[in-house]
Amino acid sequence: MKDINVGIIGGGLMGREMASAFARWCALQDMPVRPVLKGVADLNSDTLSWFKQIPGCDLLVEDYHKLLADPAIDVVYVAVPHNLHETIYLDVLASGKDLFAEKPFGIDLASAHRIAEAVRKSERFTRCSSEMPFFPGGQRAFELARNGSLGRILEVVSGFHHSSDLDPIKAANWKRLSKTCGAGGVLNDLGMHACHLPLRLGWKPSRVFGQLQRGYAQRPDGRGGIAECDTWDNALIHGWTEIAEEEVPIRLEMKRLAPGETNTWFIEILGTDGGVRFTTAEPKTLWQFERAAEQWWKRTSLGFTTTFKTVTGGIFEPGFPDVIQQMWAAYLLEREGLLGDRFGCATPAEAIASHEIFAATLASHESQQIVSL
Repeated sequence: MKDINVGIIGGGLMGREMASAFARWCALQDMPVRPVLKGVADLNSDTLSWFKQIPGCDLLVEDYHKLLADPAIDVVYVAVPHNLHETIYLDVLASGKDLFAEKPFGIDLASAHRIAEAVRKSERFTRCSSEMPFFPGGQRAFELARNGSLGRILEVVSGFHHSSDLDPIKAANWKRLSKTCGAGGVLNDLGMHACHLPLRLGWKPSRVFGQLQRGYAQRPDGRGGIAECDTWDNALIHGWTEIAEEEVPIRLEMKRLAPGETNTWFIEILGTDGGVRFTTAEPKTLWQFERAAEQWWKRTSLGFTTTFKTVTGGIFEPGFPDVIQQMWAAYLLEREGLLGDRFGCATPAEAIASHEIFAATLASHESQQIVSL
């Protein structure tokens, strides 16, 4: 294997997930590259302490510039609040390192454009994190749509739901404040999950009508006081996209207030000759519609049929740690020019397209009118 030295800026929830994916890289079969975690930067010393248990991760610093100055590091993954994306992403690119960015790739559309321009000028390999389509069911849905077996596409629904914000006493964090999360709120937080697979299929909405909803205006601030929360918590985007020269309805959903959901990504594509549904609420199950003399939905148990093969038995079901690892395999193989026609991570162009959808949705909700992109 070729070792790729990785640094992480932001060692919180997702930083730890990425490090854990590296630690079980041996589960992947026939993989010519391997990520090796060399350093982590985080302002919280307690957060940095967690990474001391990882062999070879010797550079633990509060100032991320020290991590960028290390010539041994090849790739930097960044997971920080949205208002810090642009500054840190530009610093990573200026340091001559490749970038694995977190969604939404800048706090707004203008920021995303500036980041993408820096990527172009630096010529550094850059992708945006979006792991959910790497579930086997997501990959199967993508292939069925791509190969044309569903016939004329009639409707597309894609979304991401969770319910943690239903608790009114949950302490506010940076995602509940527009100054750090962005005016898009839940659009910035969860939107890439809903947009990635449709955008990869070329199904960008041409016009949208947005419905946005706020949750609790105030929450505990975690320090004995009250925080004012001003972000959007739920979003429905009703759109139209062109598929094979036909206008097709597309609905994108992002919800932080979704009763009964924990962390659920889903995709449904309906066509004249077939249809497909997948949700991470049933990680092994794929639903396929078939049209013959009679019509029916067929349930298939996919098992552990990931794009990048592993030692895990096919009878088992995949989970979030597995698709994180699959996403990193896609990133590193594409970086090496070895991905082929397999599904890859979200590109800067797709990140910009998602921001264009978010900006149009905000404008639509404000005006209560349909907005063209």
